[in-house]
Amino acid sequence: MITTEKDLACYLNTCLPIGNKTIQNRMVLAPMAGLGHIALRELISEFGGFGLLFTGMCSARAVPHENPAISKVFTWRKAELDSLVCQIFGSGPQSMALAARRIEAEGFFGVDLNFGCSVAAICKKGCGAALLKTPDLATQIVASVRQAVSCPVFVKFRTGWENNPQFAVDMAKRFEDAGADALTFHPRVAPDRRNRPPRWEIITRVTDAVSIPVFGNGNLFNTWDGIKMMDQTGCQGLSLGRMAVSRPWIFSQWTKGFVPGDDIFHFTALRFSHLLSQHYDDPFAVKMFKKFAPYFCANFKFSQATLKKLIKADTMAQICINIDRLLKTIPETLTTPNLTLFV
Repeated sequence: MITTEKDLACYLNTCLPIGNKTIQNRMVLAPMAGLGHIALRELISEFGGFGLLFTGMCSARAVPHENPAISKVFTWRKAELDSLVCQIFGSGPQSMALAARRIEAEGFFGVDLNFGCSVAAICKKGCGAALLKTPDLATQIVASVRQAVSCPVFVKFRTGWENNPQFAVDMAKRFEDAGADALTFHPRVAPDRRNRPPRWEIITRVTDAVSIPVFGNGNLFNTWDGIKMMDQTGCQGLSLGRMAVSRPWIFSQWTKGFVPGDDIFHFTALRFSHLLSQHYDDPFAVKMFKKFAPYFCANFKFSQATLKKLIKADTMAQICINIDRLLKTIPETLTTPNLTLFV
């Protein structure tokens, strides 16, 4: 039974078999479009404490022909491949299988199938959570990818399009039967972006229904949330998204006992800006920093005002000046981030 932060750390630091591979830590980075890019992953890697990292979602149609040297999404560091899962989105079994083959050939830990994104632009293409409207096709995609690769196959999915927990349970079983090695489950219906709290009790039902690992996802803000999710649902691991952007050291904090110093916000923002400049040209680096900034500024008592001042810049050099001006003096912080900035 997990009742303390020490219990949680001990459990998260136990190994977990996933398909034909094993991870040494059960706390993973959730896949996030526009956020889980190479620079953020490198920043998180420098803090450590995670089991797996996931890319942002990559188009299955593009992946077989993508050039990592120029791609903004399908790119990685060689050092991270052993613990990196590439997420793909698509609407056809063949295109998803071809993308998975490329991913395996590049040496990724595994491939993740996106059946969870509810953004209109993705769903209109019949991808992401839209596939939960066609369960047979979703299952066929999993089976096709399973036949195409030997590396671990993950499926990220939601409750569905209606508030029907049994549907999520049935889909979990179908994904397992089709060959999925692990599931990441977000217990919200697709139309509900984040208007209501996630229903963790559905994670329990999904976990009980399958024999493969289930990673719980949704509203994990502090260690006590992690303890509650583990205790209440019995899931085998935790998948953190927005909080990992807000506090990139969170994996090390939960699993390794890392204690952030007073300069953590200044150091992290500055280091992240340098990594962005290392991996991207200046205009794109600025764009990516401005995507990161709302989550990071959610830590501060005067989050909206700080955010407005921090992103008032057109170059990374100006952003670095703003970071020094705003964060060298330790800002007042919040225990739980300002969720109005967690878009």
